[in-house]
Amino acid sequence: MLIRPFKIEDEHAVITLWQQCGLIRPWNDPHRDIQRKLKVNPDLFLVGVIESEIVASVMAGYEGHRGWLNYLAVAPEFQHRGLARKIAAEAEQRLQKTGCPKINLQIRSSNLKVIEFYKHLGYAVDDVVSMGKRLESDHE
Repeated sequence: MLIRPFKIEDEHAVITLWQQCGLIRPWNDPHRDIQRKLKVNPDLFLVGVIESEIVASVMAGYEGHRGWLNYLAVAPEFQHRGLARKIAAEAEQRLQKTGCPKINLQIRSSNLKVIEFYKHLGYAVDDVVSMGKRLESDHE
C-alpha cells in the first residue's frame, strides 16, 4: 500500500470509504470535514492506495499540545491485512516529526473492536471525560 497525502480529487473515494466503514454521522458533513482539514495540517491527511484505488485513510492533526487521529478507515475487503496498522504508524511518525509528544483519539464506547485495535497499537484508555461543544452546525 502506498501512503500519500490526500488530494482534492480523492474526495469522492474517501467519502465512499468512510461510508463503507460506518464513520459518517448525520451531524458531521464529510465534505465540510475535508474542507476544514485542508485548512489545517493538510499534509497530515493521508490516504492508502493499492493499484490506484483508495483503500485507507487517516486524518491526523497537531495543534501544538496534542496530536489527534480521526477518520482512520480501511475498506472492508482490505481489512485484517495490517493496512490500518501501517497507515496509523505513518500518521504517528509524521506527528512525531512535528514535535508532537502525545496522540489522543476518541472512539465510541460501544465500538469494542476498534478499542481493542488501538490497544494493540499501544494506546491506553486515559482517565478523562471527553466533552464537546459545537461551534458551527454542518446542517442548516
